[in-house]
Amino acid sequence: MSTPAAALDLARTGALAAIESATDLDLLKAVKIEHIGDKSELAKASQSLGKMEPADRSEFGKLVGAAKAEVNAAFEAKSALLEAERDARVLVDERVDITLPYQRVLKGGLHPLTILTNEISDLFIGLGYRVAEGPELESEWLNFDALNIPTDHPARTMQDTFFVEPLAARLVLRTHTSPVQIRTMLENQPPIYVICPGRTYRADELDATHTPVFSQVEGLVIDKGITMADLKGTLDYFARAMFGPDVKTRLRPSFFPFTEPSAEVDFFFNGRWVEWGGCGMVNPKVLIACGIDPDEYSGFAFGMGLERTLMVRHGITDMHDIVEGDIRFTQAFGTGAR
Repeated sequence: MSTPAAALDLARTGALAAIESATDLDLLKAVKIEHIGDKSELAKASQSLGKMEPADRSEFGKLVGAAKAEVNAAFEAKSALLEAERDARVLVDERVDITLPYQRVLKGGLHPLTILTNEISDLFIGLGYRVAEGPELESEWLNFDALNIPTDHPARTMQDTFFVEPLAARLVLRTHTSPVQIRTMLENQPPIYVICPGRTYRADELDATHTPVFSQVEGLVIDKGITMADLKGTLDYFARAMFGPDVKTRLRPSFFPFTEPSAEVDFFFNGRWVEWGGCGMVNPKVLIACGIDPDEYSGFAFGMGLERTLMVRHGITDMHDIVEGDIRFTQAFGTGAR
């Protein structure tokens, strides 16, 4: 029958042999569990100390401590050796020859319309405006009624507006970003200075100058003492930022249900007048619908198509180039360049 000391020595030599034979860190980890862990023979030897007589416990405890120290030292030395070998292999396996030629991968980038939207947002934020956004699926009331657009207006027909089934829900894909203006007036007290960029939807065929999904940016100012002069000055500043310091603008009388008086804004660019968008003083009926006293506050609003702005600014002649995602088009704007 073997003695505790003999069993301890057998456990020690077995552990040392297993450590020495481990050829990688995974095998060494398994050796640690089997020969050094809580269920190893060395651990059992430590646990047996509690069952010994006091006279034998001291002597055997010294033997256990020495065996565990020797095994742990061997384990640490082997672990350091195997880690060094692993790191050396990694340096060889993952070596990169920096003298080899390389191929640049096309970088991702923002679409030119997004770049333009960000530029306009930064421009108006610098004037003290904030950017307001809203859902593209809108209630008919916010898209039409609150803007003083009557129920028999042509824009509300199925030929111009995308109505969403069930029709009883009275939901539409917004035909302009003006509902964001209504939401802003309903949720905030004047003074209000916001711009509202976003996608809009109308039942147009895609051709050189039209698309059923297009982008707008609208501006809204509600404050005391706002006049058409403030509107004209803002549009002049906006146009010069978009098309150059020498660009001229003009306002032509027009009609929109949500502004009174209303105007079309044109700008003179490359020797010709270009229609840019609509504008005017906010109709008092719209202010009343949003809970704003028209006797105390007045305001102006304007709206421009971003595709139109981008096309004129950069000489783009076909809407297909903007919407079809051809990388050769976006590369001209520095996106995806090699």
